[in-house]
Amino acid sequence: MSENFVILTGTANKPLAKEIGKILKTEVYDPITVFSDGEIRVKIPHNMRRRHVYIIQPTSYPVNDHIMELMLMIDAAKRGSASEVIAVIPYFGYSRQDRKEVSRVPISASLVASTIEHAGASRILTVDIHSEQQEGFVSIPWDNVYGSYSLVPVLKKRNLSNLIVASPDKGGMKRATGYARLLGAKGLALVYKERDIDMSNVSEALGMMGEVKDKDVLLVDDMIDTGGTLINAAEYLKKNGAKSISAAVTHGLFSGSSLENITKSVIEEVIVSDTIMLREEVVKNKKVIIVPVAPLLAEAIRHTETGESISHDLIL
Repeated sequence: MSENFVILTGTANKPLAKEIGKILKTEVYDPITVFSDGEIRVKIPHNMRRRHVYIIQPTSYPVNDHIMELMLMIDAAKRGSASEVIAVIPYFGYSRQDRKEVSRVPISASLVASTIEHAGASRILTVDIHSEQQEGFVSIPWDNVYGSYSLVPVLKKRNLSNLIVASPDKGGMKRATGYARLLGAKGLALVYKERDIDMSNVSEALGMMGEVKDKDVLLVDDMIDTGGTLINAAEYLKKNGAKSISAAVTHGLFSGSSLENITKSVIEEVIVSDTIMLREEVVKNKKVIIVPVAPLLAEAIRHTETGESISHDLIL
């Protein structure tokens, strides 16, 4: 099967791409170099004619550089006569800017997605996109697989009793419901928050639905950036009698002082995937448990090649 497709990687998460290649028993090519003035150069050292080309590139920090790398690799693959170019974007930058919260702002996620399509992508593959309606921003197929495929097996080994799954905001209740079903939780909880739309990464816990007293609570979210939302929710749950609080998060951005704040918080453990290449201090932090997502993405690529259903087999 590997003769029918080619895997490329940008600089955003080479270890993840290499691990996917190892699982699929195929070489991963790194076509990126940089000129002395900062311009990105792409030269793909392998024949792509009439083949499927998978470009693995989370658009994480520095997000704009990684988006540009992705666009140039897509263009190079199309000009190299690839039959299909699949943009594998484990973490989709700008995904939180998916609507107009106030007047005179862009819908940045829509612009980025449509630019990827315009560059020549035939298909997009993501993990836990911030809001699934973003798949409608483009006319090409968009497969979104869930981080729960990788995280739930690890969580099951924790054997948490009296488990309550909680969402740190109302937008994550569908995710929390899915985790609760898969883990056989005793119930659900929702922490209300209010976000200051004039300030980035500022939110405050205001209230809660659900009973958490003397329960082991698992907070689930798609990403952890500054950690403010997760930490505020955890503190609110603790004040309401939660016995223990852990978190399961797909994308670990860990911006600013987030790691220090989490270390000091009431959260006992953060289980996160490696969709984003994590800094050494994150990897070494005793509260952070890292779960590989390469098996999930390798299976998604395999299913794409064989024509098997992704939604039936890989979306938990």
